[in-house]
Parts: sequence; C-alpha cells; structure tokens
Amino acid sequence: MDFDFTRLPPEDRYRLLTNFVGPRPIALVTTRSECGHTNAAPMSFFNVFSQDPPIVILGIQTRGDGNEKDTLVNIRRTQEFCVNMVDMEIADAMILCGINFARDVDEPAFAGLETSDCRRVDAAFLTRTPCAMECRVERIIDFPRRAIVLGEVVEMTVRDDCLDPQGRYVDPTTYQPVARLHADNYIVADRQFELKKPVEAEAWEAAQAAPSPKKAV
Repeated sequence: MDFDFTRLPPEDRYRLLTNFVGPRPIALVTTRSECGHTNAAPMSFFNVFSQDPPIVILGIQTRGDGNEKDTLVNIRRTQEFCVNMVDMEIADAMILCGINFARDVDEPAFAGLETSDCRRVDAAFLTRTPCAMECRVERIIDFPRRAIVLGEVVEMTVRDDCLDPQGRYVDPTTYQPVARLHADNYIVADRQFELKKPVEAEAWEAAQAAPSPKKAV
C-alpha cells in the first residue's frame, strides 16, 4: 500500500508514523507551574539527538481545543524542564500523569510520585526515575499545532542501582526502560541482546580517527 502524506489527514499520518516508528522512549517531563507546583506529562515524541552539544528533543502537540498544554506553557515561561526516564516501577504513575488535568493539579503528587528539586534548573525530578536529565531550552520551533523543543542537558541524575560498578554503563538487569509502540501498547526492554560488527569489518571502515598533524618541513 502507498500513502500520500501530502494528502493524508493528520490523524492517519499519526497512526501510520506511530505504528511503524517504535518503540519510542518515554520522557516523563516535569516543569514548574506558575503557581510553584510540579507539572508532569509523558511524551513519546522524544529522543536524544546529540552529545556535543547534549541535545534532547520533545514534540509537544496542542490540546484538542488548540490551546497549549501546561508543559509547553511552563517551558516557554521558565525556559527549563526535566526529562525523567520511565521503567516498570513508575509506569502506572506515568499513565496517571498523562490525564488532561486542570492547570492547578500537581500530577506527581496525584500519582504518588516523590520529587526532589533539580540542581541546575527550576523544576523537580522524580526520585525513583532511573535517570533525570535537567534541560535548558536551546530553541523552540513552532508549527501551527505542534512545538518542537530542543533542550540542552546541563545535569543528569542517575539512580545508583541502574549503573555498573564502574559507573560507566547501565546495568541491563536493572534498567529496563518502558517505551511506547502504538495506541495503548507499550514494551519493556527486558530481553536485551548484543549485535556486533564482524571482525573483518575493521578493514572496511573509513578512517574515524582525527588525522595526525603534519610535521613542519
């Protein structure tokens, strides 16, 4: 089947894109409301796109009535937010945070999630998240019904049990992130495996190392 995206209605584009692009990691984004409480909202239009600079991207759609969601309103005002990764321990609470509450509701408190103040930004992070990334807005790209938020990660807090003894890599037996597939279907990374390049691939690689400086003649 072929689908002409220039003519396809947005809801059909959404269905096809989210059905086939997955699993998508979930960012449970926390921001500070104008009244000072914590807002939390899960987003599956999210990923990391760069390490230098360290950039994560959120895609935030407007509400059904066309108004901006609380998360985007708070991000525009404070220019800061925190991305909390999700595992099975907080998955049910994450779903509760996705309810379209009134602006004065503290979603983490409603969902029974404990929070602590971030170190570098005006937001709170979830104390039981496997990883919290404190972000400052690098830029916001606006479309008629969606904003693309680029955030620079300025601080990361990782739950101790999610790292190996050297503190370099995640422990796959502990950190098993939840990701979204399509509709109300999710997946957890509890079956991980390695895929490595064949040994002979080294001979096929284009040069990756920086060239040696030329000696002065």
